[in-house]
Amino acid sequence: MQRKFIVGNWKMNGALANNETLLKEVANGVAKMPGVDCAVCVPFPYLAQTQSLLHGTSIKLGAQNVHQANKGAYTGEVSVSMLSDFNCDYVIVGHSERRNLFGESSQLVAEKFASVQKAGLLPIICVGETLEQRETGITEAVVTEQLAEVSKLLGEQSFRTSVIAYEPVWAIGTGKTATPEQAQEVHAFIRKNIAGFDEEFGQALCILYGGSVNPTNAAELFSMPDIDGGLIGGASLVAEDFLAICNAGQK
Repeated sequence: MQRKFIVGNWKMNGALANNETLLKEVANGVAKMPGVDCAVCVPFPYLAQTQSLLHGTSIKLGAQNVHQANKGAYTGEVSVSMLSDFNCDYVIVGHSERRNLFGESSQLVAEKFASVQKAGLLPIICVGETLEQRETGITEAVVTEQLAEVSKLLGEQSFRTSVIAYEPVWAIGTGKTATPEQAQEVHAFIRKNIAGFDEEFGQALCILYGGSVNPTNAAELFSMPDIDGGLIGGASLVAEDFLAICNAGQK
């Protein structure tokens, strides 16, 4: 069983003074938890501050989005080469909010995935269904479609150097969460769907759960055999909560 990986996604939150307090508390706490891996994905304006504050710690730095092109006339966008300048390790692509609020297609997400990998960074690709899609029984079809464009563009082996985050859209920011059994079912499907009968490949895949993980439910979720950690939203903004989740992920 691989080490649990806990990733904080701050979304559009943060302020210079608050960030410093939060990151110092998180870094001090994570230093006492050698059995778990951790990263934080922060808004673009705070990459430099976060890079500085995380220097010398075990916490990795990530961004929340990227443009698929490496440079050009794309006002307001950020390229993966710019993220590399801040020594980012991870980039989230295809978060449900990007897909649903900004209309990002699976093809576009695959292009971003490819750009991140080409630059030597690790994409965290998000997949998941809405409540309507779950209720109509098409969760597996939705997840398959969201991953298929990456497979078509780069091949299934590309997932070896990536992280997958399953985030049921109906459980993000709503206070609801999939039961551990519901989450496990989809995680197991993803692992089998991508890796096929290659057991070694399947076991190497890192699949996170990203649906309102909190200190109360983290340990039960992380006890599931195919849940390798969490993509944490609101709770990553509260040091005590985020550290409690990290602690739940320790071996």
